[in-house]
Amino acid sequence: MDGSALSGPEKGAGTGAGKPAPASDAAPELPHFLSREELIAKVRAYHPRVRSELLGLAYDFAKKHHGEQSRDSGEAYYSHPVQVASLLAEIKLDEVTIVAGLLHDVVEDTEIDIGDIEVRFGPQVAELVDGVTKLDKLEFTSKEAAQAENFQKFILAMTGDLRVLLVKLADRMHNMETLHFRKKLESRQRTARETMDIYAPLARRIGLYDMAARMDDLAFKELNPEARRAIIYRLEELERENKDDLGRIRADLTRILNEAGVRCRIKGRRKQPYSLWRKLERKSISFRDVADLFAFRIIVTDVADCYQALGVLHTHWACIPERFRDFISVPKPNGYASLHTTVRASGNRRVELQIRTETMDLTAEYGVAAHWGYKNRSYGFDVDSARAAGLDPEANLNAFAELLRDGAEPGEFLEHAKLEMYREHVFTFTPKGKLIILPAGAMPLDFAYAVHSAVGDTTIGARINGEEKSLRRPLKNGDVVDIIRGKTADPIRGWEMLTHTGRAKSALRRLEREREIAEFRRLGEGLINQALRRAGADPVDVMLMDVAKKFGFKTVDEMREAVGRGRFKTSVVIQTVFPGYQPERTDDIAKTPIDSDHVPLFVEGLTLTPGVTLHLSTCCHPLPGDRIIGVQVPDKGLMVHVSSCPRLAEYDDRPELWHDLKWTELARTDAVAVTRIRINASNQRGVLAKLCAAVAESNGNIIGISTASRHPDFIELMMDIEVEDLKRMTQILAALRSLAVVDRAIRDQEGQYDQ
Repeated sequence: MDGSALSGPEKGAGTGAGKPAPASDAAPELPHFLSREELIAKVRAYHPRVRSELLGLAYDFAKKHHGEQSRDSGEAYYSHPVQVASLLAEIKLDEVTIVAGLLHDVVEDTEIDIGDIEVRFGPQVAELVDGVTKLDKLEFTSKEAAQAENFQKFILAMTGDLRVLLVKLADRMHNMETLHFRKKLESRQRTARETMDIYAPLARRIGLYDMAARMDDLAFKELNPEARRAIIYRLEELERENKDDLGRIRADLTRILNEAGVRCRIKGRRKQPYSLWRKLERKSISFRDVADLFAFRIIVTDVADCYQALGVLHTHWACIPERFRDFISVPKPNGYASLHTTVRASGNRRVELQIRTETMDLTAEYGVAAHWGYKNRSYGFDVDSARAAGLDPEANLNAFAELLRDGAEPGEFLEHAKLEMYREHVFTFTPKGKLIILPAGAMPLDFAYAVHSAVGDTTIGARINGEEKSLRRPLKNGDVVDIIRGKTADPIRGWEMLTHTGRAKSALRRLEREREIAEFRRLGEGLINQALRRAGADPVDVMLMDVAKKFGFKTVDEMREAVGRGRFKTSVVIQTVFPGYQPERTDDIAKTPIDSDHVPLFVEGLTLTPGVTLHLSTCCHPLPGDRIIGVQVPDKGLMVHVSSCPRLAEYDDRPELWHDLKWTELARTDAVAVTRIRINASNQRGVLAKLCAAVAESNGNIIGISTASRHPDFIELMMDIEVEDLKRMTQILAALRSLAVVDRAIRDQEGQYDQ
């Protein structure tokens, strides 16, 4: 928005000085949906040569064939495809995509088939409608394995034509806008979680930031309405408190740039509730410490003006070096380009500034959709324009297809694809100067696989900026990385702690699978032979192929592998060879606390000595989901630490004591552990009840509370909480940080509190 006020979601969400006003989440009225003529006019406004008769025919066709169908809101069903088409028109897409939006549900919900669509509207429209129809049949909310398998199919379908994804995103956007009309809470929350996990990140991946933010906020509103209301209330409270400061800073910005001859317009922006919630989850900061809580976007004429404006503002106000980012010289993979800087403005107020051109601002709002327009007298997607702006949508989406080529299991694929969708970036270079863009937190192995899979497979070390460095070192912006390669393809020990990207993890798991297959087959062969000998048979005399075929294995080696992995019992082999043989019975391991007596059940490592004594360190309280390291301590055994634990610095000069460790599958599925949280809160009546309620509502189990210190104005508490994993702990921390009485809530690790 242009003006002195800051824009944000649901203005007026909080009223009074007491608590958030529940009315802020009142269900909005149904929006007016466009008539046939209004939709045609909306498209014609940016596409004067649009075939109006085609749009009108599609509008009438959808209205006729959806007939008497209605939505949960009570509206005629055809209002939904009309709203989807309207959303596609908002981002100025071509007429084929708009028509596909109008028709995207007729094949699935009416008697019309795809052949009818092709005859009436042409092969392009039919292809898009068919693609969206196939996506509609995929559910991401069933059992985990089915969810992951369907996500693979989803990725393959949408990489065929980007417009399939755009129609599906518009479809999901409108479904989220009317989600509150759905009666079943479980159904609403399932759709909201799917939107937050799959659709919003995909929208962000192709640069549709505005749509992604709207989806996230609507999903957040459904999944955690209390937290959202609290955040909106706090945002508005801070905005009221800082109104004069923000108005003065805006006026100063205008004056400073005008005096320097920089023509610009200035927009205010307030951070979205869900974006703020994620920041509170990830970082140990209070609400007021969020640097980009309020920001100004400075829109100038050209790139030269961007850098001139930056220089002028840095001359007047001190910048915070670690908060400066230049996405103009190196745009993000989805085409986003802008200068980001945080300065200490008048009144020592920290304010984030984003400086960009009008074209950059358009791309920042609409991403890939900003590159639809006229070229050679036809209206459509301008690939050259998109690539010139630093956006290659095919490359963005093909990153997911590469994961499929590595043969990842569906569960692994889903995990890695989510890493791809949520990534922030670090910009690195090969020795020859080629730019390699990686997720923040990436390490040399990730770099190697980004260069080429063969380079990653043979990596044994790395030189960073000319010096040989550990593969454990996270890469930084501007690093020049030279990969040291070996002669054979083999996964490095402890690679799980040495990789961050889905591509590297997937490729290394493929390597590991190949090695494991051979090992499990050898193990299975030994177990079968041993069982046969115990039963009095010579393995050479037994036709194992007959047994393998009976149970659906294509080869004996496949059966041996299944036995080695514990998926097929030797007792079944023996019973088939010797009918009447009874297999041994085994009992499942019950859910177990991760304490010193049970650590060997939950921690494993390739370099562990059999029988080594394992202990969880009490300085950092490791949880499933943490990267973990073992340190051999004399007379104590192997102490398990979180990889970021400050105490590990004591052993930097003793690498022979270090062991790469990882959590077992049992730790991820059937265990609970204790973590310690340190809380600074207002010293007021009822504060403990509020803290305990927030933990309980986040499914944490408090097993101990102690007071570290108490002052008239604040109290410092330590809570020992039983949780399943790191994710649960971060949810609890975010819930605590969203409370008005809490100034700080962090995971307690020795030496980290004051950092």
